[in-house]
Amino acid sequence: MEVAIMLYDGITALDAIGPYEVFSATMKCNVKFIGKKKGIVQLDSKMGYLHADYSFSEMTSADILVVPGCSPRNYKTPMNDEETLEWIRQIHGTAKWTTSVCNGSLILSAAGLLNGAAATCHWGSFDLLRSLGAIPTDERVVRHGQIVTAAGVSSGIDMALQLAAWEFGEDTSKAVQLILEYDPQPPFDTGSLKKAPAPLIERVREVLQELSKQ
Repeated sequence: MEVAIMLYDGITALDAIGPYEVFSATMKCNVKFIGKKKGIVQLDSKMGYLHADYSFSEMTSADILVVPGCSPRNYKTPMNDEETLEWIRQIHGTAKWTTSVCNGSLILSAAGLLNGAAATCHWGSFDLLRSLGAIPTDERVVRHGQIVTAAGVSSGIDMALQLAAWEFGEDTSKAVQLILEYDPQPPFDTGSLKKAPAPLIERVREVLQELSKQ
């Protein structure tokens, strides 16, 4: 299957690399990094880069589209770039699956693909997602027809494993999970709003709001 992972400046690395590792490990996918233009794409951490091997004009169809997320505000550029939004709509028109990770669903919303649809993103952007016409849900992976959205950052791995199961069977997806030794055992149980204590949630919310203002 042809998998297109869209890159843009300010992207969160794991949002793209998590699904990349899963789809690559199936050995049934041809995974490509696509950007508006070929070349390096700066990460939101400002400490590294990914590389777009193809430009939008070089890839006009795909079986799976992945739109990764980013830190607050970095999504504004692709959300307000008509060439990017039109490319997403074009790929969506041919794709079997259109997917996003984290705040990538905001970009899908800006392209008009999530109006009235249940979807998810990073919990810090639920209000913005709602304002764009989607119906936020705190599930880790949400399917609405051919569109599959994943929550924050690490959930892109779960989303890709679910797609692998739908496309290639559960045995293949389970094998990929074992190959990647994806067996999360975090030292703390604070990875969601349902589990984190209120003071921690408020502290992180303030950090995210400050990032949005910068």
